[in-house]
Amino acid sequence: MDHYLTLASPGQATYVEKRSRFLAFAFHVESEEEVKDIVERHRKEYYDARHVCYAYVLGVGGERFRAVDDGEPGGSAGKPIHGQIVSHGLTEVLVIVVRYFGGVKLGTGGLAVAYKTAAADALESATTEERVLMATVTAEVPYPDADTAMRFGRNAGGEMLTPDYTATSTILHFCIRQSEEQNLRTALAKIHTLHFIDNDE
Repeated sequence: MDHYLTLASPGQATYVEKRSRFLAFAFHVESEEEVKDIVERHRKEYYDARHVCYAYVLGVGGERFRAVDDGEPGGSAGKPIHGQIVSHGLTEVLVIVVRYFGGVKLGTGGLAVAYKTAAADALESATTEERVLMATVTAEVPYPDADTAMRFGRNAGGEMLTPDYTATSTILHFCIRQSEEQNLRTALAKIHTLHFIDNDE
C-alpha cells in the first residue's frame, strides 16, 4: 500500500442530545506526540467540561490506534469515535469530542450514539485528500548512456528531477510511487553501465 486517505483541513461540529453538548474536532496528525499536544490543548481550553474523549488512527495502514473514554462508561465514547475514523477510511487522524453534561443521563447506548454522531459530523465537515508515498531512485550513468537511462526511467513511470554531473557521468534522480519503484529499478538495470546510488551514500 503506497497511498492513504487523511484530512486536508480540520473539521468541527456540535451535537446536542438531552441538553448535553458534544463539541467535536477532527485533525490530521502524524505522531502520538502531536496527538498528546492537541488533546492537552483542548483539555485546557475546555477545562470546565465533564469529559474530553478522543480516538486516533496512525500509520499508512491504520496499524496504530487508541480510543479513550475519559471517564465515560467503557466503550461508550472512544470506541464509537474510533469507529467513525475507520468507517470513513481515514488514517493519520485524531477526533476529540468534548462533552458538557446537560443534567440528563443518556445511558451507555445513548452516549455511544451521541459520540458517534458528533465524530461523524466533524469528519464530514473536514476536507479529505489522498496522499501517495513516493520514493526517489538515484543512479549514475556515463554520459553516452544518459539519454537511454532517462528514456527508460520515464517509460517506467519515473518523474525526472534535476540531474547532477561529474566529470564523466550523469547522476539521475527519479521520483516514483513506492509501489512502482522496483519496476523502475528493473528497467534501469538493463543499462549495464548504470550504477544505483543508495540515498545514504
